[in-house]
Amino acid sequence: MFNRRQFMATTSTLGAGIALGALESFAKPFVSTSPAENFSLILLATNWGFEGSWEEFASKVKASGYDGVEVWFPGEENRFQFFEAMKKHNLQYGFLVAGSDKDPAKHVEQFKEALSTAVKSKPLYINCHSGKDFFSYEANKKLIDYSYQVAKDSGVLVYHETHRGRILYSAPITRNFIESTPALRLTLDISHWCNVHESLLADQEETIALALSRTDHIHARIGHAEGPQVNDPRAPEWSNAVEAHFAWWDKVVEQKRREGKRMTILTEFGPADYMQTLPYSRQPVADQWAINAYMMEVLRKRYGK
Repeated sequence: MFNRRQFMATTSTLGAGIALGALESFAKPFVSTSPAENFSLILLATNWGFEGSWEEFASKVKASGYDGVEVWFPGEENRFQFFEAMKKHNLQYGFLVAGSDKDPAKHVEQFKEALSTAVKSKPLYINCHSGKDFFSYEANKKLIDYSYQVAKDSGVLVYHETHRGRILYSAPITRNFIESTPALRLTLDISHWCNVHESLLADQEETIALALSRTDHIHARIGHAEGPQVNDPRAPEWSNAVEAHFAWWDKVVEQKRREGKRMTILTEFGPADYMQTLPYSRQPVADQWAINAYMMEVLRKRYGK
């Protein structure tokens, strides 16, 4: 019989053998018209789960072939180090901002302070983890309205993410905000909706199409009906989920290519506990950085000029 160490070594070897399965067919240009001259594709890395300094992170990002990063707006204690590392390695950056308080009024103030501070650095964009799913429509609408006044005044693009627990946690709720807020632009992390609606969303085609038409930024993680992240998108058992996500992303990118606009994409497979782990040891079942880097390479081959 195998002992635990032998089991881990064997399953790791088997995993490597099938690693290029489900994603391989997408690592080539998708059927599309030639992009307009001004179209650009910017692929970004996350520091979610990375343990190390900003310099170490930036060095690894650059070596992996990314164009830049998306991170939470750095606190004052290490903001200088962040900007120095980005400059040294010639990396672009987008920021995440949010409020955290359960009281809507306090949450709004936190959000306003975070957003108004972050725009001063003139990032590529700001991605908002905005509001709470249990706030009233009116409270959440205040956040969206404020964000677009800031975007108008600063010239910095501001997006709101389709994320569980936040304003845009579900497809129908997002549709309500889209229809009432012409300025609303999205960061599409549709993996969350797969989880929330326990499906690959085939029964909400009209709503999904509307959301895709408002999308300017993508978080490229593959979700499934029972969770926001498959354990490894390269594994063949996830082919249906992979195909569904690329079908959605293709439509967004095609529109940007046709219009000659910028397309930013973050590879955002996460660490434990987003990444599934083995019981007791909590050892991740796959390599987070390797998955994200492979996803970045596939996206560049598929969507680059």
